[in-house]
Order: sequence, then C-alpha cells, then structure tokens
Amino acid sequence: MFCEKGVELIKELHLLGDGQLSAFNEDGIRQVLDEMKALYEQNQSDVNEAKSEGKSELIPTIKFRHTCLLRNQRCVAAYLYDRLLRIRALRWEYGSVLPASIRFHMCAEELEWFNQYKKSLAMYMRSLGGEEGLDITQDMKPPKSLYIEVRCLKDHGEFEIDDGTIILLKKNSQHFLPRWKCEQLIRQGVLEHVIS
Repeated sequence: MFCEKGVELIKELHLLGDGQLSAFNEDGIRQVLDEMKALYEQNQSDVNEAKSEGKSELIPTIKFRHTCLLRNQRCVAAYLYDRLLRIRALRWEYGSVLPASIRFHMCAEELEWFNQYKKSLAMYMRSLGGEEGLDITQDMKPPKSLYIEVRCLKDHGEFEIDDGTIILLKKNSQHFLPRWKCEQLIRQGVLEHVIS
C-alpha cells in the first residue's frame, strides 16, 4: 500500500517515551525514498502520456500519487525533525558529552548536527555574563538551596570550586558543594544528590 513505510516511521516515534532515542531507521527512510522515486517516475510517464495522447482519465491517478508523494515527504520530515528535537533535549540533559549508548543510536549526520549545536550553544553562553560567560544549562530547575550534599558514585579525581579549594572525588565519599558546580556531574552520573 501507499505510504505505509512513512506511517511506520511516525509510529516508531510514538512508541518511544520522552528523552529516549531509538536507532536511526536508515532502512525505513531508504524504503520511503525508493517508494517516492517510483511514484514520481510513474507520475512523470503518466503526465507525458496524458499530455501527448490527451488521456484525461489518468489525472485522478496522477493526483493520488502526488498526494502520496507529499504525505511521504511530510512523514520523513516529521521523523527527522522529531529526532533532532530529541537530540537537542539530550544536550541539555546530559551536557556536551553524550553517553556512548545514546551516540550509538545516532547516524553520522545527527552526530555532526549535535556537535554544531553544541558549539553554537557554547559560543552563545560565552557571549553572556562577562569574561567567563554564563552556563545556561545549569539549574534546569530552580534550586531550593545554594549548597547541596552529594555522594560520589565513581572515582572522578580532583574537583576545584570557586574559592580555589580542591576536593578529591572518590567513590562513596560525601561532600557539601555549591549546587551549580556539581549539577553537571550529577547529570553525568558521577555524583548523586543526597537527600536527608
């Protein structure tokens, strides 16, 4: 049937929850593009036949195929756009370094887009707030306190805070740190917020 592969791409997106990214369905995209190419070629031959021989009975078929082409085009564009929105959200959630399990599901073009987005966001953040810039990815939720107690989940090494104090982050050690300095490490899974 017409447009089934395009609709399958959209259904695949609906099965995923927010913040999840499935493997890029290159095979599905290729099948939709092949179907579009076949529909276009059929339309071209029918249009030429309708013009040269005056067969007006081919016009409804031509319009139907054209509508299928447009629908497939919308399905592919929606699939790709939704994946880009998910990848953009992952940058805000995980920071500039994505886990390997997520990068594995991205195609080369998506990785390139992610790197360009990451660079653009970094350049924008450097332009804000004076010499050091302003990290707008911090404090995704308004903080209740400026300092929080955290537990280190894995060995991370030395960590310097603003006053020059260097803290050694070893597995299972607990520290009382400024929220904004450790929020990125919490998102990366190095630290966990200890709630008393």
